[in-house]
Amino acid sequence: MKRVVITGMGTVSPIGNNVEDFWGNLRDGNTGVAPITRFDASQTGVSVAAEVKDFDPTLTMDRKEYKRMDLFSQYGVAASVEAHKMSGYDIEANAHRVGVLVSSGIGGLVEIENGIRKMISKGPKRVPPLFVPLTIGNMGAGNISMKLGAKGVSLDIVTACASATNSIGEAFLKIQAGLLDAAFAGGAEGTINEIGIAGFAALTALSTNEDPKTASRPFDKDRDGFVMGEGAGVVFLESLESAQARGANILAEVVGYGANSDAYHMTAPSPDGSGAGEAMKSAISMAGIEPEQVDYINAHGTSTPTNDSGETVAIKYALGDHAKKVAISSSKGHFGHLLGAAGGVEAIACVKALQEGFVPATLGLENVDPSCDLDYVPGEGRQQELNYVLSNSLGFGGHNAVLCFKRWDGA
Repeated sequence: MKRVVITGMGTVSPIGNNVEDFWGNLRDGNTGVAPITRFDASQTGVSVAAEVKDFDPTLTMDRKEYKRMDLFSQYGVAASVEAHKMSGYDIEANAHRVGVLVSSGIGGLVEIENGIRKMISKGPKRVPPLFVPLTIGNMGAGNISMKLGAKGVSLDIVTACASATNSIGEAFLKIQAGLLDAAFAGGAEGTINEIGIAGFAALTALSTNEDPKTASRPFDKDRDGFVMGEGAGVVFLESLESAQARGANILAEVVGYGANSDAYHMTAPSPDGSGAGEAMKSAISMAGIEPEQVDYINAHGTSTPTNDSGETVAIKYALGDHAKKVAISSSKGHFGHLLGAAGGVEAIACVKALQEGFVPATLGLENVDPSCDLDYVPGEGRQQELNYVLSNSLGFGGHNAVLCFKRWDGA
């Protein structure tokens, strides 16, 4: 089985539209949560979100290209262009062996809403001719393939909030098995519009807190729901053999992946933690390490009452006594919940944490919930030597996906 490494990363996020700005703001404890500006949200009961700021599609696409894309596709293409540039990989020379596994949990919700509004106000004949290719979820991956010339398998794996992590994991397996030499993998999402906010608000999943600084507060006893985020996170994976042959700058190694289903409930995790817990155990086992060797967990940590306490139980299930010793944090206080793109941006956070030996804080955590009794790194991040980290993603429908990353030490 081939070893798989990361040689490129790219992001569009609420705290930065490139990896350098994203990580700088994450490390410094800055938040991208702010009052909603995209539409009048006063009737939804929700007033804040983590919107992408100052995104300029012309930096990576021409007008004809981005006008044929929903926002989620634009984000995905921009992040992939950055990841490709960072990797320095010659796609044209090996196009049929380079895949694109970049997912969206929901797809083109902005253009879905726009198209339906136009149909209702002006009639069905006025629905835009490109309505379908603008809105279907696979077009994120499709547009990336077309933009960068990657002709290998192109997939949109839809597992709600686990989508990006599943996509990275499945790309990892394909390269490991020799089915691909390299792949773009991650997720893209753009759902901060009226139906997106109203839909999740109707499910009582979103925070109704009006204070941007405390609306997203994972593992806090006063948490009341997640904050909607948007953007994209994409990593460029390739075989170690390929990376070394071309002298690439290796950022980290992917060493483990676990995925399963709770088979329990549409939105709630299994109470005993066995679902996410077994996925973590699978990732640890594939990595060939013991639970005690896990140095940091980037938790799913959505800031919802059910998720955070359930994930705490799952971490104890997977790590046993070591659960009390490992550093754990959720990044969603910084950039909200990016739904199907969450695992993509969080994978980037894990790689940067490994590179710099730094555990980001759980922003917004001030009053610890007794049911969340692990080391969730409140207040400020910390310097710490890191060798192995886990990234957890848990999706509605009971989908669990976990990745294990290893610090690249040249061996």
